Amino acid sequence: MPEPLTALRFDTIRPEQHPIVGGKCASLATMSQAGLPVPPGFAVTTRVFADARQGSGLMPRITDLVTGVDGSDHAALKNAASEARALVLGWPMREDHENRLRQMYADLCSISGVENVPVAVRSSATVEDSPDASFAGEHDTYLWVCGIDDVLEKIRACWASLFTERAVSYRNEMGYDHHVVDMAVAVQKMVRPRSAGVAFTLDPTNGDRSGICIDSAWGFGEGVVSGDVTPDNFLVDKVMWSINRRTISSKTHAHLLTEADADGPRVTRVPLPDDRVDAPSLTDEEIIAIARLARAAEKHYGCPQDIEWAIDDDLPPGADVVLLQARPETVWSKKRHAIGANADSVASIVDTLVNPLYARARRQPV
Repeated sequence: MPEPLTALRFDTIRPEQHPIVGGKCASLATMSQAGLPVPPGFAVTTRVFADARQGSGLMPRITDLVTGVDGSDHAALKNAASEARALVLGWPMREDHENRLRQMYADLCSISGVENVPVAVRSSATVEDSPDASFAGEHDTYLWVCGIDDVLEKIRACWASLFTERAVSYRNEMGYDHHVVDMAVAVQKMVRPRSAGVAFTLDPTNGDRSGICIDSAWGFGEGVVSGDVTPDNFLVDKVMWSINRRTISSKTHAHLLTEADADGPRVTRVPLPDDRVDAPSLTDEEIIAIARLARAAEKHYGCPQDIEWAIDDDLPPGADVVLLQARPETVWSKKRHAIGANADSVASIVDTLVNPLYARARRQPV
């Protein structure tokens, strides 16, 4: 029996289904099916949006509100967009869709081993793939969303972000019809890393492409990326998968997720207990798993990679290494002319996964 079109797990989305999941979800699906372990989640399809829009009977009123509003009249634009968003937030969701989404979220909680698992709820508009459109920053993302009731609320809020002042003005300027734009939504597990860091598919000290160099520290990778923490360092041979170099550093502090407050969970810099300061932040099995992930990204994209990764403490051992970001390595690759003419087309492959240091439970632009 085919999977219902209310929602689809990233790893089950077929190419012909990309139009009903929007650009972001399609990208996550492509990476998942390429064997790159992005954090788990699912796409809420445009079917849910379209059925809610039709069931509300409010779209003619919304179209009248926003079509032709003068973008230079800031007060008029603000009022029209605000009223349109309020109407969208009141759209009813079909019962079968809501029941399916509740089950999908429950399944994600079960996979993650966390009750009310924190997720990112991200807009994935179908117009994002239009070659003549640029909708970056037009629609909303919500981070550290916990519990299905809040998830359902934020799905509607993503729909409503089709009618921000900026989005309304842009569509009017470009001549896009407001009533034909559809919105899918990505619901994706937030990462709670035990360890995190970076990996290069060459040795950044000399450009040698026979090895994979890994930097690692406890907690979120912000400390490694910013230079705030001196990381552990490992060099893995690409052919033999042997660990040929290991340097364990004193890691006196880490960036860790603290308990939620009124504004949601926070990532803060905290001192580490003595027994973790000089302890390796990765096991040998995890080192090899990260190296294999980096090599898979290099093979898939055809050039040396600089990746950010994490060991997600909510996932089971053996399936807990996740890809946060991957991009071409530029310093040595440019020196050796190894990337070629198409290098500029290879961008971040997980651009929807926000640096968790700055993730808060509030609306953020995407």
